[in-house]
Amino acid sequence: MIKKIALLFSVVFFWSFIQAQELLVRVTVNATQINSSVDKKIFTTLQNQLNNFLNSRKWTGDNFKQNERINCSFLLTLESVVEQNVYKGSLTIQAARPVYGSTYQSPIVNYKDPDITFKYIEYQPIDFNENQVQGIDPLIGNLSATFAFYAYTILGLDYDSYSPKGGDPYFQKALKIVNNAPESGSISGWKLFDGIRNRYWLNENLVNNKYNIIHDVFYAYYRNGMDSLAVSDLKARDNILKTMTKLLAFNQENSNTAIVQFFMQSKTIELIGVFKNASLESKPKAVEVLSALDIASAQRFKDEIK
Repeated sequence: MIKKIALLFSVVFFWSFIQAQELLVRVTVNATQINSSVDKKIFTTLQNQLNNFLNSRKWTGDNFKQNERINCSFLLTLESVVEQNVYKGSLTIQAARPVYGSTYQSPIVNYKDPDITFKYIEYQPIDFNENQVQGIDPLIGNLSATFAFYAYTILGLDYDSYSPKGGDPYFQKALKIVNNAPESGSISGWKLFDGIRNRYWLNENLVNNKYNIIHDVFYAYYRNGMDSLAVSDLKARDNILKTMTKLLAFNQENSNTAIVQFFMQSKTIELIGVFKNASLESKPKAVEVLSALDIASAQRFKDEIK
């Protein structure tokens, strides 16, 4: 009987622990481009450790039910071995949140970070301390810092989609990582001069009070738009079009910001799906606004929303 009680307690404790986690992540490490004599088993170990790092860590003070966890995927593509145990590659991040009244998952992140360099020795602990981001070896610290940065950014965007500026605490945590980021000659992406589309500028756009309208856009797009489709698709589409028009006005006043491109990268297919069944009166305006926001997809908007 004692063993049964202990087992039941363990199951309840484990389930409570799982319920508490915020992220439901699948990390994949693709090392097919690595042609050196490196034992490929190390990449399986790395993949398992990264999955454990993201899925088992408590990232917020809130408890999430199992069906509330944020679906995410991280694809770490290794492209070269810089030196022994040091790898260079890219990281593709995707995340989605459920739409009210449906089984549909709406993308909140679909982004490729093209420049990740880190050091990894098989079975080395992958840990993160927000008060000591760099750690003893910057190249080792850069791995966990990068993944933690995107974990907090995903959380911030998810919270933003449910309440106005609800994600600010997590954008601030990501800012702390940026400010204390690992420094090394082979590490980039954390500084303003590392390019115009990097971790620095993504976070800067999210914490800069000058760009507060972005948070209003994100909230309105989901709560007044996507989450309202099941209640009134006509009103929801109208709200989405108004929101996208507001985003276009922001983009015209603040050209070449990282955050607008970041937002639009995850929305092309979804926006086509929203507006292809819109009224004949609103379709031309939708095509005009969306084409101006995402020039690369302009022809696709015209062809599929017509």
